[in-house]
Amino acid sequence: MKILVIQQKMIGDVLTSSVICENLKRNFPNAEVHYLINRFTLPVVENNPYIDEFVIFEDEYRQSKIKFYKFLKQISKSKYTHVFDAYGKLESLLISRFSKAKYRFGFRKSYSKFYYTQTVKINNITTTEAGSAIENRIRLLQLMPNIKLFNNKPKIYLDNSEIVQAKEKLSGFKLSNSPCIMISALGSIPSKNYPLEYMAKILDCIVKHTNAALILNYMPSQQAQIDHLKQQCNSTTQNHIIDGLQIKSLRDFMAICKQCAAIIGNEGGAINIAKALDIPSFSIFSPWILKEGWNSFEKNHPNTSVHLSDFQKKLHIKNDVKYIKKNVENFYAELRPEMIQRKLIDFLDSCAN
Repeated sequence: MKILVIQQKMIGDVLTSSVICENLKRNFPNAEVHYLINRFTLPVVENNPYIDEFVIFEDEYRQSKIKFYKFLKQISKSKYTHVFDAYGKLESLLISRFSKAKYRFGFRKSYSKFYYTQTVKINNITTTEAGSAIENRIRLLQLMPNIKLFNNKPKIYLDNSEIVQAKEKLSGFKLSNSPCIMISALGSIPSKNYPLEYMAKILDCIVKHTNAALILNYMPSQQAQIDHLKQQCNSTTQNHIIDGLQIKSLRDFMAICKQCAAIIGNEGGAINIAKALDIPSFSIFSPWILKEGWNSFEKNHPNTSVHLSDFQKKLHIKNDVKYIKKNVENFYAELRPEMIQRKLIDFLDSCAN
């Protein structure tokens, strides 16, 4: 048995779909499980013991039809017996079809019958604490008969040397035995950014309540926004922000995050990474994101999230997602820091106990 699991694009999606690989390998220990992903997402699944081989979908395949066709020909020669397509876009549909696998599983769409042998309908209603994003992937997995579910929570695997290096990096800063809290300061795209003046008040609240040292997570291209965020914070908070900590890679970030007492900030890849490292998380959802898909593991795990819909129950009934996204700044403005702070303080207290 030779199995290909497909999940292109974003870090959170690749991490989430790794549960398909784990459950397949644990059900069929002698099977070869290959995982097709984009190169920039490789760090979140590196060292995963349930993945035998990574198949990298390079950026050039999207830019060149000839190179993409050569890649498809390579897939067709790989003799996969089973394909699980968790991505469900044109590229992965073609990969599934060219694989010539006897069993090809994917999500149901009007055109998907041509590409898959079996499909499952996407369901946005969640029934477990895993959230619908994971539940839909489990439904895809369960198209295979008699499959047993061993685990539904993604996990990141760090080696000891990475942890040691992270501890050494942090030891160079005078933390005075204060806890470190990772801050997901900015979202992956502007429409996922909690307003900076609001985020500054959140950071002020964290420092006032915990006296913690804050590590701001952001891309180098976002430096100007981070500088503005710092300026919005009060002087005490500014003194608690760790400056000069060099995080050179995604693996480096994960190892440093593992040393933190919690992660707080914009929902996205960093929050998903923290959950997979068993670090308590407090996430602020963008108003246009459907919370039920990604507010995973909050009932029996130390994770909490807030969304404008927590305070405006009919938010997504009165407004469609496209309208909210187009006017996201106006909707974000309604999610004021004082609405969040009580829940945030309860979260901080739970982390301290």
